[in-house]
Amino acid sequence: MSHGSSPASWTAVLVCLAGFTIGGIALIPEPHWVPFTIGVVLAVAAGPIGLIMSRMGLGAERAPGHGDRPHGVDEHRATTD
Repeated sequence: MSHGSSPASWTAVLVCLAGFTIGGIALIPEPHWVPFTIGVVLAVAAGPIGLIMSRMGLGAERAPGHGDRPHGVDEHRATTD
């Protein structure tokens, strides 16, 4: 099992980590708002970057037998609305 290790997930993690690092360093010892904003933009952009890379085929393969339903959802359970 790969646990989601893929170029898409690692790129998203590294971009997010870079954003947090840049943003955090920008606040020491006094706030520097331009690099802080760059860090925030990088951290927020990490999600869409990973999603786009995953849809380009660089994400982890889904295990056989796993559909789109979340784990633990019983398809035969009656819904109460």
